[in-house]
Amino acid sequence: MKILVTGAKGFIGKNLITRLREEKDITLYECDKDIDKSALEEYCREADFLYHLAGINRTDNEDEFMSGNYGFTLDLLEILEKYNNKCPIMLSSSIQATYTNAYGKSKKAAEDLVLNYSLKNNIKVFIYRLPNVFGKWCKANYNSVVATFCHNIARNLPITIDDPKKLIRLVYIDDLVDELIRLPELSEEHKAFNEIQPIYSKSLEEISQLLYSFKEARSKGYIPDIPDDFTRKLYSTFLSYLSEDDLSHKLKMHCDDRGSFTEFLKTYKNGQISINVIKPKILKGNHYHNTKVEKFLVVSGSGVIRLKHIISGQVREFYVSSDTMEVIEIPIGYSHNIENLGKQDLVVVIWCNEVFNKDNLDTYIDIIKMRENK
Repeated sequence: MKILVTGAKGFIGKNLITRLREEKDITLYECDKDIDKSALEEYCREADFLYHLAGINRTDNEDEFMSGNYGFTLDLLEILEKYNNKCPIMLSSSIQATYTNAYGKSKKAAEDLVLNYSLKNNIKVFIYRLPNVFGKWCKANYNSVVATFCHNIARNLPITIDDPKKLIRLVYIDDLVDELIRLPELSEEHKAFNEIQPIYSKSLEEISQLLYSFKEARSKGYIPDIPDDFTRKLYSTFLSYLSEDDLSHKLKMHCDDRGSFTEFLKTYKNGQISINVIKPKILKGNHYHNTKVEKFLVVSGSGVIRLKHIISGQVREFYVSSDTMEVIEIPIGYSHNIENLGKQDLVVVIWCNEVFNKDNLDTYIDIIKMRENK
């Protein structure tokens, strides 16, 4: 299939093209404002499907809305008709197509143009009146409040909110792309006007507060709470706006002659993940917890994890190595230690259901050594 995408260098275009390139047996024709007219003619002649994403959404000259949104659409349709190409057309419109401003009028005019062309030539068209679309690669400080908020908050720059309670309708870019990539394979049954789901209705205050919470959590080494789909998508979007200089940060390693212990990730509700490095022939542990539970996973080296019930004194040994990924649960009321039996460092990933609290350690030394009590 040969697919033509106009507005290829725009926000939606870049995301759509990236996904389409993952598909097999597709030839992509990418059209943007600097395309040569002869190339556009060739693309329109050969295309089996047209994603028409190009348009003007911001300008100081309102006349450019009509020329960019209606005028360019007319040019495309005339070229398609010139070559008798009856390929289906997807048109990116806007919820503002029902408004009376210059931009809305131009989008409505483009819609009417495509609908009339569809009826005249008996072709399938898919029109989407898109709300605010957010996600990676959207230009900040242009016409997307989410992109602007993400960019500025990530860089400690101020944001402006005129009406904190103002609600905006939002669609996530990958939900949009999921919908668009299925269009060329649809059967004859379809409708002209379509809507992307899910649509989120959020206030500017809610969006900004979430983004600031992401920023604060990251500064403290925490992963923020992600209770729903929108928060997950907004968090992913926020991270995509970090500057490249801000993509790495060093962790504090607690080192001694036995190895090191480093807190990796913390959560507000689900504990933390740490990395324990144990040198050869070294044993760490010999303590128990009353409420704190842990999971151990050896990712490099080999050793033995010993558990002893602090009442019965019964000991269980688990020989572990990175050759076999095996999680060892550390229940409450069990004294435990881990010993490096290999010739290289033993590296253990540890999950604990509590974030470390120096004022409430819940860690008690077992005075009876397990080796002597097996």
